[in-house]
Amino acid sequence: MQAYDRNLPYNQLPPLPPATILYQDKEVVDKLTVASRNLAELKGLASTLPNQSIFVKTIALREAKASSAIENIFTTDDELYRSLSYQEDDYLEGPAKEILHYREALWKGYQRIVADKSTTQDVIIDIYREVKRSKDGIRPYQAEVVIKKRGWGSLVAETVYTPPRGKGVVEKKMAELLEFLNDDDKYPIDPLLKMAMAHYQFEAIHPFRDGNGRTGRILCILYMIQKQLLDLPILYLSAYILQNKDYYYQHLNGVTGTQLWKPWILYMLEAVSQTAEYTIDKIQRIKALMEKTRSIMQENKMPLARMDIPKLFEQPYIRPRNLLSEKIKSINTAKKYLTELESLGMLSKEKVGKEYIWFNTELMGILSD
Repeated sequence: MQAYDRNLPYNQLPPLPPATILYQDKEVVDKLTVASRNLAELKGLASTLPNQSIFVKTIALREAKASSAIENIFTTDDELYRSLSYQEDDYLEGPAKEILHYREALWKGYQRIVADKSTTQDVIIDIYREVKRSKDGIRPYQAEVVIKKRGWGSLVAETVYTPPRGKGVVEKKMAELLEFLNDDDKYPIDPLLKMAMAHYQFEAIHPFRDGNGRTGRILCILYMIQKQLLDLPILYLSAYILQNKDYYYQHLNGVTGTQLWKPWILYMLEAVSQTAEYTIDKIQRIKALMEKTRSIMQENKMPLARMDIPKLFEQPYIRPRNLLSEKIKSINTAKKYLTELESLGMLSKEKVGKEYIWFNTELMGILSD
């Protein structure tokens, strides 16, 4: 095989899978066992929730924030949750807008994966377009895309990787990757190992001009759903990657430069294991807070039959219109219930623009940990 040169297009990127011996040793198997067990526990816990969709909105938002932070797109929790309190057609800008686009891409990708039961190029392109809010697709063969190190002085413009390039090259490598993911008869490999391998391969192919990191991390979560390891996209994978960002890029580069697959696979399995535990803790704490809220409302003779308690936990900032339903049909009634909860110390209120919104402080604390 031709020696790897980071300044030349990596057209010799090998197809998956790597040699069996690289990922079936005892250390990998042990790590895989723990990750699979933690993921199964998370799936089981989530299935007991009265309304799992609220965790798509809350946990997925944390995933979106962390994944964007990996790409140096930063916003505060307060700014982000304030943005969520507005309707979709309200004007958003800056990092909060980027993060909400990521969350929408995650949700739309989830709906496609559930419907199609496979990962296709069209699904991947749709996710990318939602992340970037672009009509662009697979980068054209003449686009001279290179990955450069961020920095100052002597580090500026230093090339760290040049992805594959050439007429039909990216398309061929993407077709090979999709066959690896979807054909379990030809590639009978544990889905978590497949996910780890495929994530490297996707980032190495780098099929889009920009947004490959965020798109690739969404695909990791959706592939676990495709393989029924999760029912909903509630695994907060980017939190681990953000906290261990240097190792993430180090291990990616290790596979590219010297085919060091084992450290990369161990890293990704640890990411699954730890973030599953993290998400389990979040769900347990939010469930406990929901029960505490229900108990306090009952003690104070609030109308539990009319109040949809999970709606109070879809996001930390609550507008009266968020509570509207068949049982609560007017803004004034919604304001009345929110004011009662505020009087019980369960919510706080502040004026944003021309209206008041209510803030679930304890939920914010759980999500911000």
